[in-house]
Amino acid sequence: MAEVQDGYYDSTSQSTDSLRVEPIYESFLCPLTKQVMREPVTIESGVTFEREAIVKWLNECLSSGRRLVCPVTKKELSNTELNPSIALKNTIDEWMNRNEVAKLDVARKSLTSDSTEGDILQALQYVDETCQRSRSSRQVVRRDGMISMIADLLKNSSTKVRQQALETLRSIAKDDSDNKVEIAAGDNIRTMVKFLNHGQTQEKEKAVSLLYELSEDKALSERIGSVPGAILILVGLSSSKVENFVIVDRADKTLENLESCEKNVRQMAENGRLQPLLRLLLEGSPDMQLSMAAYLGELVLSNDIRVLVAQKAGSTLVNIMKNGNRDAREAALKALNQISSYEASAKILIEAGILPPLITDLFTVGSNQLPMRLKEVSATILANVVASGARFESIPLDHNRQTLVSEDIVHNLLHLISNTGPAIECKLLQVLVGLTDSSTSVQNIVDAIKSSGAIVSLIQFVEAPQREVRTNSIKLLNNISPYMGQELADAFRGNFSQLSSLVRVIADNNGISDEQAAAAGLVADLPMQDSVLTRRLLQDGAFATIISKVQRIRHGEIRGGRFVNPFLEGLVRIVSRITFVLDVDPDIIAVAREYNLTALFTDLLQMNGLDTVQIVSATALEKLSHQSKHLTKIIPTPSPGVCFSIFPCLSQKAVTTGLCRVHCGICSARESFCLLEGKAVEKLVACLDNNNEKVVEAALAALSTLLDDGVDIDQGVMVLCDAEGISPILEVLCENRNEALRQRAVWAVERILRMDEIAYEISGNQNVGTALVEAFRHGDYRTRQVAERALKHVDKLPNFSGIFSKMGAQ
Repeated sequence: MAEVQDGYYDSTSQSTDSLRVEPIYESFLCPLTKQVMREPVTIESGVTFEREAIVKWLNECLSSGRRLVCPVTKKELSNTELNPSIALKNTIDEWMNRNEVAKLDVARKSLTSDSTEGDILQALQYVDETCQRSRSSRQVVRRDGMISMIADLLKNSSTKVRQQALETLRSIAKDDSDNKVEIAAGDNIRTMVKFLNHGQTQEKEKAVSLLYELSEDKALSERIGSVPGAILILVGLSSSKVENFVIVDRADKTLENLESCEKNVRQMAENGRLQPLLRLLLEGSPDMQLSMAAYLGELVLSNDIRVLVAQKAGSTLVNIMKNGNRDAREAALKALNQISSYEASAKILIEAGILPPLITDLFTVGSNQLPMRLKEVSATILANVVASGARFESIPLDHNRQTLVSEDIVHNLLHLISNTGPAIECKLLQVLVGLTDSSTSVQNIVDAIKSSGAIVSLIQFVEAPQREVRTNSIKLLNNISPYMGQELADAFRGNFSQLSSLVRVIADNNGISDEQAAAAGLVADLPMQDSVLTRRLLQDGAFATIISKVQRIRHGEIRGGRFVNPFLEGLVRIVSRITFVLDVDPDIIAVAREYNLTALFTDLLQMNGLDTVQIVSATALEKLSHQSKHLTKIIPTPSPGVCFSIFPCLSQKAVTTGLCRVHCGICSARESFCLLEGKAVEKLVACLDNNNEKVVEAALAALSTLLDDGVDIDQGVMVLCDAEGISPILEVLCENRNEALRQRAVWAVERILRMDEIAYEISGNQNVGTALVEAFRHGDYRTRQVAERALKHVDKLPNFSGIFSKMGAQ
């Protein structure tokens, strides 16, 4: 007996006698197609055909010019009318339904784990085909309890069975809400989601297609979204670059269906799919906008998402912040707080006009002012926005063209800092830190602080118990210290406890923080010649602590990321304060000896790449070396004996050994700060090759102390020769990098050329001669005088002094 498939009679199909199918009747078959008719029609000859088949026959007769005849009786037809055979169609439909029910019953018995894989697959395929063909069959499948049986097969060990079960369930679910609900029962959705994450490609494709079909029912959207990981996995598949197109497309369309549930929209936003949330924020009702803005404020967003949100919804959120009710403004502020924490998105918000309403919120007092908790959020957003590095001096806040760095605005910020709680103080201090980080706006802030007299109140925050407040205040003071060093020194003298607080911050041993680097920079910027502050630092034990830290950093005992270099630079500058007051406070010499500063700064000269450390170290060595001629221990010449007075020809002049060649006494690096004894000369010479002009200038200044008045200049020149320092000094002169460096080089070269042997050797060097001539022609008065003497040493200018002395003798 033949099998019926898809409504057609297929004589080649496998026998299905065991399925108890009713026998097929000849009248059910179309004479042309030999298949069961679905739309039987009768023509003039009384023969019934499938509509599609007879229409095709008649059209072929007409197009070929043949006579219109019945394809069965061959009788000529006078018309082409087609009369539907309704009774026959109904009979065929009833027959097919009876057969389908019978076959579904047989199939149901095969949908158990006891059946073979082949029987299960055959049963599933038949259920699938039947449900695709007939909606009534889907109802029979549900009525007979087959849905749960097929769903159980999703856990079958056979991959083929699982895949066919997914495909069959999709056909059962098509356009049938009741079936979808039953398919989604129990943990079936969880099983489908599992296929998405761990299944093979075909399983993923069939599972996501089934989920898409289920998601067409809005009632099931929330249930699908409630399965842990479902939305996360779908979001991943929808943006995958490796999955096939069908999987990606079905995942995306499933998510679109799930957007009907607000909870799902939130989950999507959590997992990086922000578009649904943004759409509701932009187009939803006021209540929906409030809900989405509030949730946006709770999300942890990646930087890319922050930029996207700022672009899509920045203006809307700013508008809500300006014009919404209290709840709406709170939600908008929290969302803007999230978005503004990334530089690129903060700049977008600036373009969206966020600054004016922020300033209004912060400065408004009275009945319309925001609660302090929201002012804190506004202050945080402002701090975030300022950290973006925009040019705030060119962004107007109102019709008066005031900007964030205008004097009145800064005065108001300073007033708020002094009259609010720690949370807002911290953020507003952070705002001022950001504004003073910029070279284009720092002077405006400095001027406003000076005119407001706020420096004393700002310094008080150095002792704040809240670390963030203290850190931001130290950063601010560090930023303005190059412009307000004297004002800061005066303020610290008024309350030494604040200076001591900075020392404690510097002394902290928990790594190296930005706070410590700022504190070191702040103390380092205080006037170097202020001996009162230096004495106070000495009393606080600051120098012992700082020198210990410098040495530990130098030897790799203290490591600290990106703040270690600015911290070290600040520490070295603080230690160098000692060398600036050696002349005015002789007791400090003992301190310099105690800490062996000559050896310390000599060692620091070798920190290549840290130009500031090398500059400060060379400058400190210069100041220490200036003291050497006063501190060297001069050995008195022995008085002549009796023999010398009677027989001077028999006595020899006493020779004292162990004396410093340059200072003509007993020297040491620790006691007299001698560069020669401290082996600093070679290291200073090496610094003359540095690309940084300031390093070269400082090193040359230190070396020049070996040629200063009060020392043996000839021996100083010989020390430079031994250290191979003459040529580098001449090169510095010839390079003529800047005026200050030329002045120092000309002075040193003139001293060197006082030795006739060197002058003779250099007289043939055209570059040196040209450099000296340029200095003689274009230098200042003092430089021209020194260059003139140098040119005389190399016979580039006549020396008339000898001639005049001879003429006088005549």
